[in-house]
Amino acid sequence: MQLQSKTLIDGKPIPAINAMGVPAAGGAQPGANRSPHLAWSGAPSGTRSFAVLCVDHDAPTKPDDVNKPGRTVPYDLPRADFVHWVLVDIPANLTELREGQDADGMTPRGKALGQTDHGVRGLNDYTGWFKGDAQLEGQYGGYDGPWPPFNDERRHNYVFTVYALDVPSLGLSGAFNLADAKRAMQGHVLAEASLRTSYAIYEKAR
Repeated sequence: MQLQSKTLIDGKPIPAINAMGVPAAGGAQPGANRSPHLAWSGAPSGTRSFAVLCVDHDAPTKPDDVNKPGRTVPYDLPRADFVHWVLVDIPANLTELREGQDADGMTPRGKALGQTDHGVRGLNDYTGWFKGDAQLEGQYGGYDGPWPPFNDERRHNYVFTVYALDVPSLGLSGAFNLADAKRAMQGHVLAEASLRTSYAIYEKAR
């Protein structure tokens, strides 16, 4: 199974147009936040649906220095996963998502969860990140792109993966997340393919 993109290049940085946050004077500001183009081929016979997930593996585990002027998030700080995209029950006859199909701009309080014409959206981790913010708190569904700390010394790595599944639906609804999707996928994955990308706002990130 192969995964390709007109906007993402394996091993290269994510274009700014696909990011939620972009550099700005003194920090960062909202970006275009367009979901990237993805196209896949070579799915095994018996494939009845697809799922797409995107995870950042370099999110800081402590907030002490995050987005604090005059300070940086240390490169060697322990890191954790941050989920950017959960989309399941993609119909078996759909093998491409156009750029901007699942997100086109930042939606304060989040895009709606649930059924779309290209699959079922689950929660991404901006749901927890913006909790307590009067303007932004909400349930963030589907794709929302990178917005790493503007002072993070580490370049974040983002993995986009498409899964071919042997069931037409995972039976998920409501506010389900990556962990729920992975549990439901167990025993149903026929094949998978990934693109590995990166993104940083801090100009000295490495």
